[in-house]
Amino acid sequence: MADAIDLAALVDAARSGQARAVARLLSVVEDGAAQLPEAMAALAGAGSGVPIIGITGSPGVGKSTTTNALIRVFRERGKRVGVLAVDPSSPFTGGALLGDRVRMSEHAGDEDVFIRSMASRGHLGGLAAATPQAARVLAGVGFDVVILETVGVGQSEVEVAASADTTVVLLAPGMGDGIQAAKAGILEVGDVFAVNKADRDGADATMRELRAMLTLGGLEAGQWRPPVVRTVASTGDGIDELVAELDRHQDYLRESGEGRRRRVQRAVAEVEGLVLGALRRRIDPERLQSLAARVASGDLDAFAAVDQLLD
Repeated sequence: MADAIDLAALVDAARSGQARAVARLLSVVEDGAAQLPEAMAALAGAGSGVPIIGITGSPGVGKSTTTNALIRVFRERGKRVGVLAVDPSSPFTGGALLGDRVRMSEHAGDEDVFIRSMASRGHLGGLAAATPQAARVLAGVGFDVVILETVGVGQSEVEVAASADTTVVLLAPGMGDGIQAAKAGILEVGDVFAVNKADRDGADATMRELRAMLTLGGLEAGQWRPPVVRTVASTGDGIDELVAELDRHQDYLRESGEGRRRRVQRAVAEVEGLVLGALRRRIDPERLQSLAARVASGDLDAFAAVDQLLD
């Protein structure tokens, strides 16, 4: 990116549906380029009501196949779909390692579907640190639905719930997912649960176990009760029912005010993260090292060191 005029033209091109322009805007986000604040300002206010759907679950449950099936249904409805598939990072290049776009290749020629693999770059929680801004870009340039697919790192990927309006948790029979879900606390963050690969033995038992776990916490009046659906994403079985539950949850978010609350909380986390990042960049490494040495030797306590560092 060279100057503000080029950036304005890039935003216009992205809004007109040019995939290359969308990709370049996302690169500005991922790279943390100097023009990132300007790019986000140009998109401010656009796409604020676009639903963001998070897809999470342990490795091997079929997240990418399910995402592919959801894209198909949304496209049949005439919706433009943006997908951020967050992959583990290569330890050598820092780039996305798995490239989940391969599993969604049937949509490669559709100009109203944009799929981007993003590298987690070691960021815990299953999502890349740049995901909130990247989702804003896709919503801001005119996509009707944004899907976030997480790395699939098990117990640390509950962060997707803080980045999505609706979180779909996938499980599969025979993988011990029920116990793992309880341990991870993922039951608390799921809005819709899907037992995928439900044509396998043990699907009924997994459904029963999951429903039993979901009833343990109890619900207050008017609170959302997470449904459990069975799917076979590879054949499309159950995907219409899954989408119907997503629609129902979107209605609940609008009518209850929960959607507004979640978006405010998401903005709080995003702004807080940017503030912390800005503070980190302003810290003088040599001064930090000097203060840390004094703390280590007992000449200064850590709280006083913080005060001096922020002074």
